[in-house]
Amino acid sequence: MLRVLAWTFAAVAVLAGGWFGRTVPFAEQWPVFEGLRTTAAIIFGVIGAWLAIIYPERLKLSFKRKKDGGPSETGIGQLFSPVVNSTLILGAVLLIGVIAPIAKRYPLPLDVEWCRAISYGVLVALTLFQLWTVLLTLVPANTIKSFVDHEDEAKRAFEGLTSLNQKN
Repeated sequence: MLRVLAWTFAAVAVLAGGWFGRTVPFAEQWPVFEGLRTTAAIIFGVIGAWLAIIYPERLKLSFKRKKDGGPSETGIGQLFSPVVNSTLILGAVLLIGVIAPIAKRYPLPLDVEWCRAISYGVLVALTLFQLWTVLLTLVPANTIKSFVDHEDEAKRAFEGLTSLNQKN
């Protein structure tokens, strides 16, 4: 149900963005596209750094498989989703940056207003996708934090038991 609402919201937002954005010249849209490109690059870099810097042993423990051997509900794929999403966003913005100046120089089969509407609709879609990607970056951090908290709790419990045994 929540997924249907999210997709409905996204579709309405993209259509509304296209409708209201049809009067916004591309020159005013482009800084927002650049902001998306910068944000995607930052996410790509941060998650890439996570993969390169965090101890591999810690990641293996944090994202382990279930006891039955099947894939865990959390996994290293959580780190790759934001990287893949950011790559797609970067690619789209880079292509738009190359295509738009050329498209402005040639007559198009669509009215300029419709081209602006399509461009703004794409901008809204990429922004929503970027927002989702930003939220996805929190999932692996929360997983690792939960694992470390569990380890710390087990360590405190063990220390409590060993201190009781030493008193007796």
